[in-house]
Amino acid sequence: MQPSDTGASVTTPDAAAPATPRTTADDRHRPGQRAFRRANLALFAAGVATFVLLYSTQGLLPILSADLDLTPGQASWTASAATLGLALGLLPASALSDRYGRTAVMTASTLAASAFALALPFAPDLTTLVTLRVLQGAVLAGLPATAMAYLAEEVHPSALPSAMGLYVAGNSIGGMGGRLLSGWTAAGLGWRWGLAASAVLALLATLAFRLLIPAARHFTPAPVDARALARTVGRHLRNPLLVRLYALGLLFMAVFGAVYNTVGYRLIAAPFHLPESIAASIFVVYLVGTGTSAAAGRLSGRLGRRGALYVSIGVTTAGLLLSLADSLVCALLGLVLITAGFFAGHATASSSVGRTATEGRAQASALYLIAYYLGNSLGGTLGADAYHSTGWPGAATVGLAAMALAAAVTLYATRRAHLAGRRSSRLGGLSAR
Repeated sequence: MQPSDTGASVTTPDAAAPATPRTTADDRHRPGQRAFRRANLALFAAGVATFVLLYSTQGLLPILSADLDLTPGQASWTASAATLGLALGLLPASALSDRYGRTAVMTASTLAASAFALALPFAPDLTTLVTLRVLQGAVLAGLPATAMAYLAEEVHPSALPSAMGLYVAGNSIGGMGGRLLSGWTAAGLGWRWGLAASAVLALLATLAFRLLIPAARHFTPAPVDARALARTVGRHLRNPLLVRLYALGLLFMAVFGAVYNTVGYRLIAAPFHLPESIAASIFVVYLVGTGTSAAAGRLSGRLGRRGALYVSIGVTTAGLLLSLADSLVCALLGLVLITAGFFAGHATASSSVGRTATEGRAQASALYLIAYYLGNSLGGTLGADAYHSTGWPGAATVGLAAMALAAAVTLYATRRAHLAGRRSSRLGGLSAR
């Protein structure tokens, strides 16, 4: 499973074919060993750096709008551009890691992204800022595309779940911390200082990663076979179940992008008029996802994948509808439900990808991540434009439309499964005769 900043888990694209270890599996890192602790702390720091950088502008969108005279839709491009660049960079980055090594790609990725982050505060206008964010997202793709491959190769299988859990925690803390740090700093000093604070934190985390990460001992370079990769990707895109899971990841993330790109604007406007520093603190709600991501596995075990998806869609929809009330309590409770439903739906869909793909699991999961981050970019931009046109009801409508499509996809899958079951029963009856 590969963690995302949301606290959910998805398998990371690693290689078109697994690397052949140079040494025996017995010398992989285990709990209690110094190298194991260093690897865990290094990947935790890398997760913090990655998602501090990826979401650094989302907490200061209202401040950007006020300072640069931007509409919410224009300002939201500073957040959407980074996730768009990340989506485009995932497959190339995974291929580079197969050729040049996991630690080399992860180090180059985070250092290059931190360098772009240091340049962001000096951007003179929106065009420059968005261009830098696209490039930053593209180079940043090397870490999420590689981190879990490193852990799978270097950590003993018995210790892999705990190592992955700490990486997930770093992703979550970085995702929330990047939004909070930039938002709080910008509320007092302006958006340029907010971005500078995020850049410094990410650079410190990157340096900690580089100093701590143990040298890879089980990586074997493999040539990049572009044709084989294209064939594998083509097979996945012809698999109806995988395509439905990709669509669900995109739709759930579209809701998340639409809501979190605009909620800051809503909280500082009438009728709430919250201070910008308080509005930036709303990202603490993000922690709700830690519990609901874990609960999604138990929910799937009890209700099945489609049952868990129906519950996730229902909870997210209820939150969107509740958030329409002009009450701060309803708005906050609605945001909690939206966040809980999103995390549960994303965890259910993403974990199903690895179980569905019988070959090329790395590429199957890479495609899910691409759809997921494209959904963030699409939903964030559409939601911000809708908010600019009609206020919060417009952003909520974007989310409701995405959930209606997710429900339609899930209902279609349910109907197909029902019809397949009936055909199987008829064939079984005929063979019994």
